[in-house]
Amino acid sequence: MGKDRRDIATRLIHPLERSSRNFHSLVTPIERASTVLFDSLADALETGRESEEHYRYGVNGTPTTRELELRFAEIEEAAGCALTPSGLAAIALTYLATCKAGDHVLIPASVYLPNTLIGNWLKRMEIEVEHYDPMIGGGIAALLRPNTRLIWCESPGSISMEVQDVPAIVAATHANGTLVAVDNTYASGLLFNPLAHGADLSVHALTKYPGGHSDVLMGAINSRDEALARKVRDTARLLGICVSSDEAALVLRGLPTMRLRLDHIGKVALEMARWFADMDEVETVLHPALPACPGHTVFQRDFSGGAGVFSIIFKDWERERVARFVNALELFKIGYSWGGVVSLVMAYDRLERPSRGEGERLVRFNIGLEDANDLKADIVQAMERA
Repeated sequence: MGKDRRDIATRLIHPLERSSRNFHSLVTPIERASTVLFDSLADALETGRESEEHYRYGVNGTPTTRELELRFAEIEEAAGCALTPSGLAAIALTYLATCKAGDHVLIPASVYLPNTLIGNWLKRMEIEVEHYDPMIGGGIAALLRPNTRLIWCESPGSISMEVQDVPAIVAATHANGTLVAVDNTYASGLLFNPLAHGADLSVHALTKYPGGHSDVLMGAINSRDEALARKVRDTARLLGICVSSDEAALVLRGLPTMRLRLDHIGKVALEMARWFADMDEVETVLHPALPACPGHTVFQRDFSGGAGVFSIIFKDWERERVARFVNALELFKIGYSWGGVVSLVMAYDRLERPSRGEGERLVRFNIGLEDANDLKADIVQAMERA
């Protein structure tokens, strides 16, 4: 039977003609796949080739996801990049790729809370997690044990904004054979590159500035050397960790404007932080570019600029007044996360950083792309109503 005589049910699946593939666009095409086709059985059964170049199954990646890996690795000049479904998944994968039963891990007390929760969960795998002062710098050498496998840094710290001396921590620990991983979500690789300062892994929530529009969840791990990059990728594949091409395309859409967005957001955030610092109602402004922020001198030395996240601590405000202020804001929307075009605000319950008393008076802001004067007016009306 000729191909043109096949039943329509078959021809709907195996058409007689296909559109031309001779097409070039400025936008990376979205290649979706679970099944990947091969030209021959020998090609399908060949297992010795790199899966980054030899696509075998959808979970191992598509040209779309591979393009994002390559482009994000390029930002930090990494040897390799592994994508994950969220920033939290990137943190978890870092542990699973580098640690084993009996290992010891150090985490800064200022770390993103879910990282601490993962640390608690790791106890069932006989991995011990210990917290340390984020401002310890090279003094971290005193906390090292023969089995210390991984040290986490998060700079600036989540909420309380401590800037860690990553080069000093690296210098104090690498002789011990310990890996250093930095949650670099704040800087997005553009404002600070931990790999260039000796860290082994740079971990990101691409949800934030790379995606940039609050409509995608994704994470990434950039590795400083190929052997470690391969270990991270192999662990991800064994666990079935992968991302969809559609979501990878959303992050690819965000990358070309990330520098421009960060420039504007960082400029407005610093303007807002300085404005807050002159208010009688504000006790402290925790913005890395201001002297009151812990690690300010390290920030000046290692960072090329600031992003859009900072915190303030109100002076003598009770918890209820803080809540009234947050609820009265109009342009600043109440929500976790950050990095999108909309400005956000959040206050916290039982926050113990910088101290318990200060934590109850702390408010974190994320600056979006709104006009700075409009944001200031929103703050003023909310303070009046509070």
